[in-house]
Amino acid sequence: MALQQQIKSRNTAQLLSFGIFGILILLYAPILLHWLDGWLHKTISIEHEYFSHGIIGLPFAAYLAWTNRKQWQRLANITHPVGLGLLIIGVIFYLSGVTEWVNLSLPIILSGLCLWFKGIPGLKLQGFPLILVFLATPTALPYLITPYSFPLQSFIAGTAAFILNQSGMTVVVDGINLYIGGRIVEVAPYCAGLKMLFTTLYVSLMLLYWTDALSSRRITFGFLSLAVVISVTANIIRNTLLAFFHGTGQDGAFSWLHEGWGGDLYSGCMLLLLIPLLNWMNSYFSEESAIKSDEEVGEV
Repeated sequence: MALQQQIKSRNTAQLLSFGIFGILILLYAPILLHWLDGWLHKTISIEHEYFSHGIIGLPFAAYLAWTNRKQWQRLANITHPVGLGLLIIGVIFYLSGVTEWVNLSLPIILSGLCLWFKGIPGLKLQGFPLILVFLATPTALPYLITPYSFPLQSFIAGTAAFILNQSGMTVVVDGINLYIGGRIVEVAPYCAGLKMLFTTLYVSLMLLYWTDALSSRRITFGFLSLAVVISVTANIIRNTLLAFFHGTGQDGAFSWLHEGWGGDLYSGCMLLLLIPLLNWMNSYFSEESAIKSDEEVGEV
């Protein structure tokens, strides 16, 4: 009798899970498809393009949540009251019709479901997938920080002018404008590399998690710091090339690197550099730890 009740409750829980999953698909499939289409074909707003790393991040988050399913099932069914509050907020956001709120309702509802069914342990188990979903959710953050990117724009313009002048070209820099061969090249706010920086940090977090390096503060901090340096350096080189192409009248090359698939290829090659960098850091710090352990054993 007890076995039958256990099987019945398990089947009921599975049906409930499938039902909730189906409702989420019906609610958010159109939104996710809109994001995907906008990211792939660049038909979405410029601010939302900053979150195009969701193309790889959202599937990875779904994969992690799926791999955690057995651990999820073994967790005790604990209802946390905050979960209900998040679910209510998420529903209100979804029904509001405000684009930013509707987008944010996805991570809010997912977090609320974790707390409602499995409490804090469930939220911790699915914590990293939820972070990936939240960081890939288009918001107004790029629009809010763009006005403060002027110092970065000026730095990029000055550095690009210095490089081009050293190569024999005559370049005059005025704030964020470069004057080359009678043409003006502006390092606009959306050319300051913030999108590349967002993507770099996002991919870096994925790599740190995949290699189990997030538990090491030294590796995490060092890797993220170097990733920022690589991203800024790569963007300076890219803007220098764009200024060179535009100033010398190579409009085809300019469009290819600025708006075409050349920019995506350039960013992809830059991101690939993160893999050997992280492998080297993991190897270096593991060897350093092994040497310290040997020294401690020798002292004993």
